[in-house]
Amino acid sequence: MELLSIGEAAKRLGVHPNRLRAWEKQGLIRPVRLPSGQRRYPVEEINRILGTGGIKAEPDAVVLYARVSTKKQADAGNLERQLERLRAYAREKGYHVVAEYSDVASGLNQNRRGLERVLKSAERDEFRKLLIEYPDRLARFGYAYLERHLKYCGVEIEITSQKKPEDAHTELVQDLLAIVTSFSAQLYGARGGRKIRQGFRELIRDAEEAGEGQI
Repeated sequence: MELLSIGEAAKRLGVHPNRLRAWEKQGLIRPVRLPSGQRRYPVEEINRILGTGGIKAEPDAVVLYARVSTKKQADAGNLERQLERLRAYAREKGYHVVAEYSDVASGLNQNRRGLERVLKSAERDEFRKLLIEYPDRLARFGYAYLERHLKYCGVEIEITSQKKPEDAHTELVQDLLAIVTSFSAQLYGARGGRKIRQGFRELIRDAEEAGEGQI
């Protein structure tokens, strides 16, 4: 009898290893336990699941997605606190968390590993709800397109907080700077782009100081 490691079995089934652990708890897949306690999956068991078209996600299966813009925010614990709040929300609702994904990247960045994994998991029908704290956590722009794609995959986005995060203003300014820098560099070259970026920074600072003076 040929046996596969959890990583090999997950790869053949096209799912995350956590899904195999969840299926085992539900009695949907039967691994073999080695004397060392490690799981091994018979090839026959993998072929059985593949032959039936795979295992569909249970109705309460959810995925958590968190994002912060900078490593400084992550190092300060903002990313982990965001995940903790999402976990607490899932427990309160009685949801079954099948995976957690996160990114340290701008909401404008389209090449986020965590987001890519969320989309692939949705396309494999591994969960039913995606929990995020606020729409900007998922994407600064193009949220509606992601929402439509996920809905097509049978996934609903559930926003857990109606209050904007404390660092939302700072992240918005950083994203605006990134947009200005990108377009100005294309129009005026790198040197001109830096000058425009600096001018834009000063404009934002002046506007913020004027706003504070009116309070």
